[in-house]
Amino acid sequence: MELLGLAGLGLVVYCVSALAQAITGFGLALAAIPLLVPVAGVVAAITSSVLVSIVLCGRVWWQERAAVDRAILTRTTVASAAGLPLGFIGLSVVPERDITLVIAAVILVSVVVLSIGKLPPLGPAGQFGGGLLSGALLTSTGLNGPPLVVAYQAAGLQPRSFRATLQASFVLQDAAALVGFLVLAKLDVAAVALGAGGVLGALLGWKVGDRIFARLDPAAFKRVVMVGLAITAAASATAVVL
Repeated sequence: MELLGLAGLGLVVYCVSALAQAITGFGLALAAIPLLVPVAGVVAAITSSVLVSIVLCGRVWWQERAAVDRAILTRTTVASAAGLPLGFIGLSVVPERDITLVIAAVILVSVVVLSIGKLPPLGPAGQFGGGLLSGALLTSTGLNGPPLVVAYQAAGLQPRSFRATLQASFVLQDAAALVGFLVLAKLDVAAVALGAGGVLGALLGWKVGDRIFARLDPAAFKRVVMVGLAITAAASATAVVL
């Protein structure tokens, strides 16, 4: 696909994905990567999501910084730094088809875990483990969200704090991952084209989704989280089959 076409694709896909993230707190990579992998490949899909996430989540983090739970953010971010190198190794040695299968598995497991209902408190140790796994998944599959979603849901964060803390976590992890992708020469023109269109689409999608988020109550919020994960799991599994 030509670069202009990739930019257009990025605009559409990331617009829809950012709308989901505005409502649930996550979903940018979960929704976008399974849709982009068949067209652009695993590496371009992952790296483009990192580019878009840095811009979108950085903007939201700044706007909603007062709602961030700094203690939980610190634990998960420090832990993720140890996981990032593990993911880089996986991305370098595991075949793309196998990574696609891992992407589908991560999403499906997340749906099952969050379908259990009220999660037991995980405490600092669980938050550290969630951060570690999140970092490893980011640089191998681009899907750093699910472990953080589980950890933050178990911590009982209210919707506004949940969303704000997730955005802060995403941008800190993505910034570190981007440095690694640059060092390893994983960022190519296809990823940049997807990311350029994706930034525009994501900003638009977030604006629409934020209006919906403002009207949700906590119970509806949890239902939207589950539906969002289920939809992206189906999309990922379909991508593997095709």
